[in-house]
Amino acid sequence: MPSDTTAEPPRPEVDAFLDADSSTFSYVVTDPDSGRCAIVDPVLDFDYAAGRTSTEGADRIAEFVRSRDLAVDWLIETHVHADHLSASPYLRRILGGRIGIGDNIGTVQRTFCGVFSAGPDFATDGSQFDHLFADGEEYRIGNLVGHTLWTPGHTPACMTHVIGDAAFVGDTLFMPDGGTARADFPGGDAGTLYDSIQKILALPDETRIFICHDYGPGGRELQYETTVGAQKDHNIHVGGGATREAFIAMRSERDAGLGMPRLIIPSVQVNMRAGQIPRDEDGHEALTVPINRL
Repeated sequence: MPSDTTAEPPRPEVDAFLDADSSTFSYVVTDPDSGRCAIVDPVLDFDYAAGRTSTEGADRIAEFVRSRDLAVDWLIETHVHADHLSASPYLRRILGGRIGIGDNIGTVQRTFCGVFSAGPDFATDGSQFDHLFADGEEYRIGNLVGHTLWTPGHTPACMTHVIGDAAFVGDTLFMPDGGTARADFPGGDAGTLYDSIQKILALPDETRIFICHDYGPGGRELQYETTVGAQKDHNIHVGGGATREAFIAMRSERDAGLGMPRLIIPSVQVNMRAGQIPRDEDGHEALTVPINRL
């Protein structure tokens, strides 16, 4: 983290892009002084029934970046998503930048390589990505300094990225009325998730939090921005001083009644490859569908 904790943190410009099919928010995070930016959690459109991808959503992001004459430094994946395919390789090809994810990605790869028959040549060291972020690492987006918080529990490789006064928390937290991420995926753990959330809640109250998903609880309009203070006071799962024991009990009971995400099978095997779709022995893009393995 920056050494001067008394100074007002810089305020990056944050623009959100919604993928309605997966209720995912992607972000362009811009340093207004240099015109450099990072793209967080971009989505590749996927018609599962037809087995077809498209870049409509990613192209909206690319059009925005070009219209502002921005230069892309980073394509940041907060974790290996289980509900959408990553568009990071496509955007890197047309816009530049480096694809980065948390350095515990190897744990996720080792967990799922057998499930998805990745084969003996599949590397489980994260080398498919351009950069592996370590816990507490600092990096730059133009003149902005970002730093990472390792926040596992939903998955082993979840990272929160704090850039100026903004924190990008992936699935770890939802809006206060939505609560928190599930912790029942392979490698997930409710107690670990609670501990990770405390790291986020230790940030200054005025820190802006940008979430990855919102489902409009109670029929309200979709939202994507909140604050640390609002989460501490009002989050239905961890706010108001909720204890670790109560959280574990709640999360375990709640997760037991949840079904698998609709796109978990294509998403995990693509995203653990840094967004590259695997290929069959003839070189064609193809997915593996494991039976009774998840």
